[in-house]
Amino acid sequence: MEKMSYEENIVLVSLSLLSSTDSRKKRICERKFYYITLLRDPVSRYLSEWRHVQRGATWKTSLHMCDGRTPTPEELPSCYEGTDWSGCTLQEFMDCPYNLANNRQVRMLADLSLVGCYNMSFIPENKRAQILLESAKKNLRDMAFFGLTEFQRKTQYLFERTFNLKFIRPFMQYNSTRAGGVEVDNNTIRRIEELNDLDMQLYDYAKDLFQQRYQYKRQLERMEQRIKNREERLLHRSNEALPKEETEEQGRLPTEDYMSHIIEKW
Repeated sequence: MEKMSYEENIVLVSLSLLSSTDSRKKRICERKFYYITLLRDPVSRYLSEWRHVQRGATWKTSLHMCDGRTPTPEELPSCYEGTDWSGCTLQEFMDCPYNLANNRQVRMLADLSLVGCYNMSFIPENKRAQILLESAKKNLRDMAFFGLTEFQRKTQYLFERTFNLKFIRPFMQYNSTRAGGVEVDNNTIRRIEELNDLDMQLYDYAKDLFQQRYQYKRQLERMEQRIKNREERLLHRSNEALPKEETEEQGRLPTEDYMSHIIEKW
């Protein structure tokens, strides 16, 4: 899988659950890592990256390591000359055939070594695309958690239920984004969808899988709540019988022998 960078707009977080031995012994930390990610609507994500690049952002610090090496300039040509691509139009952004913004989410999630990394002549293009898509789907399924930007509250719920953690504040669904402020016609949208066909397929798959996981967690929560309610009712019923028994005990008078014993002792 390709090395991911902070700037590439895909969130990959490693959660570490730590445990240590007795303080008198040598402290040994046992770490269990969970790879998670957030996916976004491909058209919105693409427009957002274009605006980001238009303002001067670059991925020069990204090594794009695959199978122990970085791609050659022939395998991964640049879309621009100079230090950055600031000021590029959306048309220019779409016209570059080497633009890594195309199908970025599939590429970031898939195992590129299956298709010869960035060597486009390794296998036919159609076969390459199918292998990458299936690899991305598999890696998504294998993740303990993934979320969708367009479903913030459900994403928060799934995260909290998966890792037994609680956020201080509820997630907010902000629909006003840089991508949302871009006005594009239907032809341009269709063009973006074509350039990101693999991402579109992955996102449809992810939405279905996301809803399945969400519904499962909700059903599990309701079942746990029913069990909890039943246990509370049983406890309540058992407690209802206690006051009567205690009253009977309190109503009994000490026996004569017991009273005599107290008098003799004191």
